[in-house]
Amino acid sequence: MHNPQADKLNMRPEDFWCDFCRSAWREDLPMVEGHHGSLICGRCLTVAYGELILLKGGEASGGAGGGGGVTCTLCLEERRERVWRSPAHEEAAACTRCVRQAATALDRDAESGWKKPAAPGA
Repeated sequence: MHNPQADKLNMRPEDFWCDFCRSAWREDLPMVEGHHGSLICGRCLTVAYGELILLKGGEASGGAGGGGGVTCTLCLEERRERVWRSPAHEEAAACTRCVRQAATALDRDAESGWKKPAAPGA
């Protein structure tokens, strides 16, 4: 997401915000971009990955056009899979597929310094 007060013709790093916690981008806070400028920061991705992938938790979603599902903030799709909903901004949710993809992308980016969380006891 973008800072709503930002100059759209002169965007600066601090104008790019995580959709899930509203933290501004900075060198020590890596982010992954979804569709239409959506962003998830490394901290939120760590929590989402832990809950959805490692603990098999999250919220069930109706999805697949059946109505009543949760639309993923990152892919803008309503999918039939568990989602992680931001505890700070309830309207922001990430589907399992996007969390996996974002974690893989950020983990492969050596400059980010971010690594996929390990399973408890691993």
